[in-house]
Amino acid sequence: MKCFTASFGTETNTFSPMLTSKQNFLEDFYAGPGQHPDRPTLCTGPLWAARQRVKSKGWTVVEGSSSFAQPAGMLVRRDYEELRDEILEQLKAALPVDIVLMGLHGAMVADGYDDCEGDILARIRDIVGPGVPIGVELDPHCHLTKKRVAAADVIICFKEFPHTDFVERGEELADIVEAMWLKQVKPVMSVFDCRMINSFPTSREPMRSFVDRMSAMEGKDGILSISVAHCFPYADVPELGTRVLVITDDRKEFGDQLAEKLGRELWDMRNEVRPPFLSIDEALDRGVARNQGTVVIADPADNAGGGAASDSTYVLKRMMERGITDAALGPIWDPIAVRMCFNAGEGTRFQLRFGGKIAATSGDPIDAMVTVTKLVRNATQTFGKALSNVGDAAAIDVDGIAVVLIDNRTQALGSDLFTNLGIDLGARRIVVVKSTNHFFASFSKVAEEVLYMDAPGPLPRDFLRLPYTRVERPKWPLDADPWS
Repeated sequence: MKCFTASFGTETNTFSPMLTSKQNFLEDFYAGPGQHPDRPTLCTGPLWAARQRVKSKGWTVVEGSSSFAQPAGMLVRRDYEELRDEILEQLKAALPVDIVLMGLHGAMVADGYDDCEGDILARIRDIVGPGVPIGVELDPHCHLTKKRVAAADVIICFKEFPHTDFVERGEELADIVEAMWLKQVKPVMSVFDCRMINSFPTSREPMRSFVDRMSAMEGKDGILSISVAHCFPYADVPELGTRVLVITDDRKEFGDQLAEKLGRELWDMRNEVRPPFLSIDEALDRGVARNQGTVVIADPADNAGGGAASDSTYVLKRMMERGITDAALGPIWDPIAVRMCFNAGEGTRFQLRFGGKIAATSGDPIDAMVTVTKLVRNATQTFGKALSNVGDAAAIDVDGIAVVLIDNRTQALGSDLFTNLGIDLGARRIVVVKSTNHFFASFSKVAEEVLYMDAPGPLPRDFLRLPYTRVERPKWPLDADPWS
């Protein structure tokens, strides 16, 4: 069997002032045909799964380009079309192929393209024709549009948030698409629109049990796969919203019924699935009050993984004003400050201005005497089985608070973001991470308690504060009862 596989992804925050360009892909992750590293990466689960089957099943695999850019604003049109067409030309050169496996994000928006993934998949379908199975792996923070469902045969989303299962879902996708090519199964997709905008961390109840129950259904009664497309709330596109996707073995009516049943269960849980969000002072009070152990506090409003700059200063300023010590915070994206720290060298104490640069939502810069405690070139952090590049990184001490500065914008994923820079989290009473929930898998292992705050920033947790103009209505919470 001959498989073509490629990857292309980013998560577009249409409210972000930072445009996304081809250069962002080249800086963050880009691998030409056959140049993908010998390890899985977040959006290349299908490529990784296909590569493993060369030896185990005798597949012939043609690898196209793979690229991913950190979430930011709208993708420049010419750059989107260039990267898209690069993959399409590689597919044409590989013809004939038996199957196509694509690793896409699902929330990419370019100038002139509300649904980049739907556009790519429709063009792939035009190239390979109706008889070639097309399988797609998506991040659950996607827009599950009608166009991409029509163009693909099998779509599977990561089940976990934090997204620790991208390899397993790639394996699942490859297995189902192979079985389809062998005519052992006839996958049909059923989608139910839950008519809401929400967030569904699987690290807490009730979503944890919901996903476990959903997974237990697979492999029974002709159910091949079940996914929840959570949605990406920070995109003003028509088909924004939570959807349930059920894939059955030629049981469309049953799949439709099950998708609706599960979707209405999610609707009933809509007020319970998200963690409570505290104000800055409420979260810091909880941390200060703890006599032992480490309190990890998430600052999702400045999460680079949602398109924020990751340079806001509100939380750090408040910690300094309150005289909080034995604390850590990171990462703050500030390439200029990182360069100044490298110029100064480890052990140097000097006056530094950092943070608060990109937008009004970033707050004011911090001006303080700092001590450079550690410098690392090409630093990394782990995320499940993947490795994330944070670029050159500097650890500084600011009035007893350890701060991680980076020059490659990314969110906090693994606790080694800090430990690789010599910061002992066990010795810190409070650790603030700029992340929504991807931090949880790693940081929960060192935390006595995990809290979530709703600080000022470009990613408010109250979606009613976002200036949507294009979202199809009715949709909760924009509409109190979208079913009436």
